[in-house]
Amino acid sequence: MSPANAIPVRLTLRERLSYGFGDLGFSLPYNMVSGTLLFYYVNVIKLPAAAVGTIFLIARLMDAVIDMGVGIAVDRTRTRWGRTRPYFLFMALPYAVVYVALFSMPAWSQQAQLVYAFVTFKALGILMSMGAIPYTALMPMMTNHTGDRLKLSGMRSLGTSVSVVLGTAAVAPLLAAFGGETNPGGYRKVAMVFAVISLIAILSLYANCRERIVEERKESAPLLPAIGEMLRNRAWLVTFFSCLAYFVRFGGMMAVTFNLAIDTFREPWLIGWMLPGVAGTLLLSAFVAPPILARTGIRKGSLGAVLLAAGLFLALPWLEGNWTVFLLVYFVACLTTSITITAAFAMIALTVDYHEWRFGSRNEGLLSAGVSLATKVGMALGTAGVAFMLAASDYTPEAVSETARQAIRWTYYGGTVGMLLLQAMIFWFWPMDGMEQQIRDEISGRGAKS
Repeated sequence: MSPANAIPVRLTLRERLSYGFGDLGFSLPYNMVSGTLLFYYVNVIKLPAAAVGTIFLIARLMDAVIDMGVGIAVDRTRTRWGRTRPYFLFMALPYAVVYVALFSMPAWSQQAQLVYAFVTFKALGILMSMGAIPYTALMPMMTNHTGDRLKLSGMRSLGTSVSVVLGTAAVAPLLAAFGGETNPGGYRKVAMVFAVISLIAILSLYANCRERIVEERKESAPLLPAIGEMLRNRAWLVTFFSCLAYFVRFGGMMAVTFNLAIDTFREPWLIGWMLPGVAGTLLLSAFVAPPILARTGIRKGSLGAVLLAAGLFLALPWLEGNWTVFLLVYFVACLTTSITITAAFAMIALTVDYHEWRFGSRNEGLLSAGVSLATKVGMALGTAGVAFMLAASDYTPEAVSETARQAIRWTYYGGTVGMLLLQAMIFWFWPMDGMEQQIRDEISGRGAKS
């Protein structure tokens, strides 16, 4: 029987929860890095903003090769633990250790500190690839049922939301308890706490989730033809570019929110509402998005969500000062954008079925690697863009000019709306709504003839 048409198996609650909170394990360190690393390097360690932005950008562009390599390795892995699970087992501890090292900047010269920043940031990215790509590839191996995949996507959104709550909203009070936002040792202590949580979540993923739908392959497929097929997979292209646009926006918003609230609005208390708002709406989306998307389809549901969100973000500049209304509109806008990330998790799994239908092979690892690359490059572009904007506007933490304040303000609004409209254009080309069962039936028919 073809993997795409295998008989569905009911997933236990423990398995669904362990899968969802696997995202907590991988995303918690990355969310703290996304929300605070730029601030930590520029405002605490006093590294040049332009140099930091260059580090972020170069490190992530290098992931193009690394992520593809990890994806190919997953497709060729056959062990007694499975194809994806050994990666969770063997990368969990190194990932936690390097994460703590990232926030343990030595008291060296500035040049040596920049080298240390690049090496530790790059090492964290490599280990992230070695866990997150197999994690994404695991979902289509667990079940082939679209409804179950949407439920798993909802659980993953739940894990993502908890990681955002801890990695953003919880950071400020923890830093206050550990000596304040300008104390370098406080960042290391927070990272140590989060590293333990990450380690437990990833090991639980390894222990409780199972691979049931696995393509048996006697010999490895040639690399270049496999990449060529991936680039002709329309479902994968839509998923890749929609994730890229989403995470450019998300990374930029995460990186600039501290500056927006402190330097532009002069209302630092907003940080404790805006960053948790992203997490809280992700949590709501875990329950709201699956039934909406099951009813509307991924294309229509995602299009409607991003267009509504773009309109709401356009209204925010006129609501500044009336902070209650501002935050209410902001929360609704974040909730609508969160629906699209729940959709993306399901889309990634669906691209595997589409690939088998078009080309006769599943290539879960390679397809997941491409989407992982979009996630990391998107976050890096968003964060680096903020760093370059600060440098171009002559941002100085001790004396922020009015030019820098306005640059921060309009980068936040303009960048957000621009990326949402770009996402809407990309979602228009999603090809699979209403075709899932037809695709499975056609693949099954080929297997019956052979």
